[in-house]
Amino acid sequence: MERETKPAYPELEGRVVVVTGGARGMGKAYVEGFLSAKARVVATDKSWSGVDDFRRALEANESALVLDMDVTSDAEIDRAYDAALTKFGTVDVLINNAALLQMLLVNPTGRVTTLETTDEEWLKSFGVNVFGALKVTRRFIRPMIEKRAGSVINIVSSGILSFSHGGGYVAPRPGSREMPYMASKAALATMSFYLADEVKSENVAVNIIIPGHTRGSWFDDAIRARRAAGMQPGRRPNVPKHIVPLAMFLACQDGRGVTGRMFDVMAWNEEHGLGGHERWEDRSLPADLDDAFSAADVGPVGVTEGSGSAR
Repeated sequence: MERETKPAYPELEGRVVVVTGGARGMGKAYVEGFLSAKARVVATDKSWSGVDDFRRALEANESALVLDMDVTSDAEIDRAYDAALTKFGTVDVLINNAALLQMLLVNPTGRVTTLETTDEEWLKSFGVNVFGALKVTRRFIRPMIEKRAGSVINIVSSGILSFSHGGGYVAPRPGSREMPYMASKAALATMSFYLADEVKSENVAVNIIIPGHTRGSWFDDAIRARRAAGMQPGRRPNVPKHIVPLAMFLACQDGRGVTGRMFDVMAWNEEHGLGGHERWEDRSLPADLDDAFSAADVGPVGVTEGSGSAR
């Protein structure tokens, strides 16, 4: 059942929050969540096609700014940066949510072996997920450094983690066949840790979010493709709103607070009394997918976690 996310951080009122990949899925949840907290939000995306009602609602809101922005284009990033400063005068928070997801890069199931991937697929993945995030950060962090306050939040995946086992380290699900997506997200996480240390003296926080198994805009099509290929649907996903409370908390941080950390959304929610998977699981799936999840045994996550804007 979907839960309303109440603004728990009154200090967000009036702050300017930039969200990339803000048209759909998790990006949309960030945009709506911060607007509900009375922040001013710059919602950017490469494409707003198919979300006309949402775009019109944002355009009618004086606290929102809707922009077309491809994170791989220097010219579009510069235009978006100038537009944001013209309307709101500053930037307080940047959420690097835009991503090129596996199923939109290699095939509808998202499954491919590393040796089957092409150089072009790796260049495209890193172009959006690493260099795109870096390009956007270089611009939008400037006002934060100038006023010595701000927060950058980058989105990765639990598939990048490794765990000590028998004296060595192992990945949680290498059988999921998610290259080059996971490699790009690992690079983004490492860059984030280093950047956090570099800008801490400027009083800017940099943190990392692992959303978990979430119904992004890509989710329904990916599950149908995997079922058609004879794969199990995996675990029922969470609604995108489950990521908002942690994002709000991190948006309130600066270099004197929490910085250089990576957080698992569901673990953080449980630790802060916001409930676990059962509270946030999505019960609004289309009938065919709802039946598939109801019939399947709950097992390991079967779909790539990732950022909200399907690219």
